[in-house]
Amino acid sequence: MQAILIDDSRAMRLILRRIVGQIGFDAVEAEDGQAAIDLLNSMEKPPELALIDWNMPNMNGLEFVMAVRKEQKFREMTLVMVTTESEQSQIVRALAAGAHEYVIKPFTAGAMIEKLALLGLVPQGASS
Repeated sequence: MQAILIDDSRAMRLILRRIVGQIGFDAVEAEDGQAAIDLLNSMEKPPELALIDWNMPNMNGLEFVMAVRKEQKFREMTLVMVTTESEQSQIVRALAAGAHEYVIKPFTAGAMIEKLALLGLVPQGASS
């Protein structure tokens, strides 16, 4: 399984890479939404999972979600916002735009794995 990690913070991408690696994902990274779109368009098969920061230069996370949801070839990709944006209105906007879940920073590895398990993305026994 593959994940794309979209965050302008290299440190956050490293944290996310370690977490998804624990449950069997290979990861590719992008520093903003536009770089992620470019990377996705260059891939033969889209990843199963995208973990997306909201606040990024060039194309923010909400714009990325809206752009991806317009493309049929990315319909199967699970989109999870991973952000400091904690206002209810922001969460509603992201989910309405097509995100499947929303994780507020800071988070623990366990909380992230639980969220991914709820989405059916954690193989049996991988989170233990």
